[in-house]
Amino acid sequence: MESILITVLGIIAGVFTTIAVLPQVFKVIKTKSAEDISIWMFVCLLIGVGSWTLYGIVKEDWPIIITNGLSVLFNGIMVYIKLKYSK
Repeated sequence: MESILITVLGIIAGVFTTIAVLPQVFKVIKTKSAEDISIWMFVCLLIGVGSWTLYGIVKEDWPIIITNGLSVLFNGIMVYIKLKYSK
């Protein structure tokens, strides 16, 4: 029972950290403005979630792989948009 609760807690944490960037992504897409976005913050996030994804692969931990893999995608989109919309 305890391991199920730990797994559920990990999934909840992963889901919320994964979706946290989505409001910013949607706002930048809608406004087509990324001037106030720090590219270095998103580069750091990409390195972090990319590392977590690799860690999950090594540990064969699917909740870590899926949530951080999606975070790589979302943060990568943000970096792309920042580069595209910045003057």
